Amino acid sequence: MKILILGSGNMGLTYAQSFLRGRIVTAEHLMILSRTYEKANLLSQQHDGHFFSDPQYCVPDADLLILAVKPQDSKRLFEQIRPFVQPGQVFISIMAGVRMRNIAEALGAEKIIRAMPNLPAQIGSGVTAFTSTDAVTRIELVMVQNLLNTTGKTLYVENEDMIDASTAISGSGPAYVYFFMNAMIEAAQKMGFSHSEAELLVGQTFAGAIDLYHNSDLSCGQWIAKVASKGGTTEAALSVFEANALHTDIIAGAEAALARARALGA
Repeated sequence: MKILILGSGNMGLTYAQSFLRGRIVTAEHLMILSRTYEKANLLSQQHDGHFFSDPQYCVPDADLLILAVKPQDSKRLFEQIRPFVQPGQVFISIMAGVRMRNIAEALGAEKIIRAMPNLPAQIGSGVTAFTSTDAVTRIELVMVQNLLNTTGKTLYVENEDMIDASTAISGSGPAYVYFFMNAMIEAAQKMGFSHSEAELLVGQTFAGAIDLYHNSDLSCGQWIAKVASKGGTTEAALSVFEANALHTDIIAGAEAALARARALGA
């Protein structure tokens, strides 16, 4: 099986490295399309695989093509590769908001898979929601899931609308976590800790809390109740969060991300 990754940004290269590390594909059968010859040439000196800047030399030979460009660049990409698309090729899109029907119409293809990975995929700890058109076979879906599993966990959804929802939750989610962590680091510094001390305290607090959550059957609400004793320090902090509608604002932020994901595909 020959795989072509169209786009050599962070996610494109993350997939390339993950596939090779997981031995899903060999460097001989991995191709990456970059926007310019200069970048393709530079990357070819730094990474395994075959790098191209002209779609005519790689698109026709690929069995599986991964569309890994920004959604605003999708129209330009479609125009570039459409003349070279072959019958039976399978396309995986990780472009936020771009609907499968639009990809199918633009490329004259039937086998489309839409996926939404997130940033921790770079270290094999990501989560990817994905769905597919009816033309994709069960064998092809299993093959694709094996590929996606090299970057973390996967979740198949029947309804394409849930890909936009996963964009708002898991796709954008790491930034929400970093936003909260950054505020806690600033609070720790105001209390007298150095920046490095604050990063250690906050980073390990988040890591430990997540590990504890994954190694138990308790819900987040139950863990909150365990930490927040009546009249204690945690309850004081949570009272401020509630008074400032932080819980509601987080939900509103995720809903804004969902609206934007839908707008990108309009």
